[in-house]
Amino acid sequence: MTSTSDSATTRRVAVLVAMEGIEQSELTGPWQALQDAGWQPVLVAPLEGQVQAFNHLDAADTFPVDVPLAEASVDDFAGVVLPGGVANPDALRLDDSAVAFVREAVTSERPVAAICHAIWMLVEADVLAGRRVTSWPSLQTDVRNAGGTWVDEEVVRDGHLVTSRKPDDLPAFNAALLELLGS
Repeated sequence: MTSTSDSATTRRVAVLVAMEGIEQSELTGPWQALQDAGWQPVLVAPLEGQVQAFNHLDAADTFPVDVPLAEASVDDFAGVVLPGGVANPDALRLDDSAVAFVREAVTSERPVAAICHAIWMLVEADVLAGRRVTSWPSLQTDVRNAGGTWVDEEVVRDGHLVTSRKPDDLPAFNAALLELLGS
């Protein structure tokens, strides 16, 4: 899963993850959908090297980091995808640079797509006030406490945000992401 050499910023989408705990299907599903639609997904993580994905609680594949977060700029990307997995966004939301990256992407009105537990990044970035979103059901109180309206729907689009609940929602999530990007 490596990026293509297309250097056009307008066709690049950051896929922001922590170094481990990423739900593999929530990484590879959007990645493939982006590639199939002619976009260049770029794996952005806090450090260089490899990230460890999981199939729920079981270690799965590793993937090479394309750009360390310290070298990434929101201006280099047309949008941002935030995969879930419980441990992934829980670790990532402790990284001030990652939170700032997400906040800047949302406030600059770039397309941002978060699935499952990735909603924690939007909570931490303090960008949910007045927004309608969905996530894994156990996070609805976090969303409400952040000023958002949580709904139990397969996919929710609110302006330039797309959110979904779980891996089963990936087909709808991917379609909404691509529509938001203008594919």
